[in-house]
Amino acid sequence: MGNLLSAVQPPPPPPMVLVPPLFDYPPLAARTRMLESSYNLLFGKLALKCLFEDYFEEARHFSTRIMLKPIDDPHVDLIATVGGPLDHKVDEKIVGNAQFRWQSDVDDPHTFVDLFVSNSEPTLVMRSCAYYPKFGFGAFGIFPVLMKQRVSSEDYGVMGLRYGSPNLSVGASIIPFTAGDELPKNAWLVSKMGRLTAGVQYEPKFGSKDEARYKNLANWSCAVGYGLGSGSPLSPSFNFGLELARNSQFIASFYQHVVVQRRVKNPLEENEVVGITNYIDFGFELQTRVDGDKSSNNIHDSTFQVAASWQANKNFLLKGKVGPLSSSIALAFKSWWKPSFTLSVSAVRDRIKAETAFGFGIRVDNIREASYQRADPNFVMLTPSKEHLAEGIHWKSGKRPLLESDVSSGNFDGVPRELRPLNKIL
Repeated sequence: MGNLLSAVQPPPPPPMVLVPPLFDYPPLAARTRMLESSYNLLFGKLALKCLFEDYFEEARHFSTRIMLKPIDDPHVDLIATVGGPLDHKVDEKIVGNAQFRWQSDVDDPHTFVDLFVSNSEPTLVMRSCAYYPKFGFGAFGIFPVLMKQRVSSEDYGVMGLRYGSPNLSVGASIIPFTAGDELPKNAWLVSKMGRLTAGVQYEPKFGSKDEARYKNLANWSCAVGYGLGSGSPLSPSFNFGLELARNSQFIASFYQHVVVQRRVKNPLEENEVVGITNYIDFGFELQTRVDGDKSSNNIHDSTFQVAASWQANKNFLLKGKVGPLSSSIALAFKSWWKPSFTLSVSAVRDRIKAETAFGFGIRVDNIREASYQRADPNFVMLTPSKEHLAEGIHWKSGKRPLLESDVSSGNFDGVPRELRPLNKIL
């Protein structure tokens, strides 16, 4: 009888690996990428901006951001922000703004209309973009509707056209209500060949109206980048870029996204939970003058910054950055409720004044859904749940588990749309 009972007992549960979602993915700037020049977003620039700026609050300031969308209509959402000084004695007003957005396709953020309102200039701005993936063409516009005073021609609006494919991005923006000698506002051309990306951008900001501004090298910028990875945070990536900006500034940068796995030594976890996935990001940027003219463009002779972040689990994120004038560290805690709630605190050390100041931030978000997926390239995704069954795992002391790989081969069919690489358009 005992042998019969033992024969029908279910097998022990297989080992499990916790794979937490990323704190903030996709970045909010990716939702409005069709309004920007591709030159300003590629070469690792968007990833470096998020690494160097997110959760590093300004010293002695606070920021609050609420991002919500209704359950009944996922095509619309609202983002409201409030920020200002912590000390009420400081002669600086609290800035508040809100952005209402309508998106044509829930899965495609490239066609949308939004209204931006603020208690500072401009008071009301309308932005719109229409992109047709089948043909690769798109049009966009930014129109300040309400302003107290319109100083420049750009205050009357900007319009643009673009073409995008997996290996090419070309476009230009113009100021329609201006003289013809000021056209275009900017133009760009970026091409990708394998792992190598090269681009050039023209922005006529220097030179008189009477001369041919395109002959002035200060109006041109060029960059080249080398990148590894699929573009999805589920697999590691590496980007290295070199840029000559306006013939006066040389910028070298690199960004690396690493996905690692560590053991779980938490006694509160179940026995079958043997590991957890972590995300580590590292970035470096060096800017150096090359024109020798210290009075032009207000550019320092040389400056650099280094930053790193570590997401230990789904709740905690630690970031730090170092520069020649100051150093900062930030700690963020996130609760994955619906909507999610994030509290962050940052400390800034000013080396010149030898002072340390703090900043605080609060974020509420239900625009970006929490996606629990396998993130290490040695993992194969199974189900979009908090804990994934790691079938075939071999956890040995001092060795990494050996799991079948699927994500690293470029198969993202089962990946949620938030985590899929944008490979249809450069």
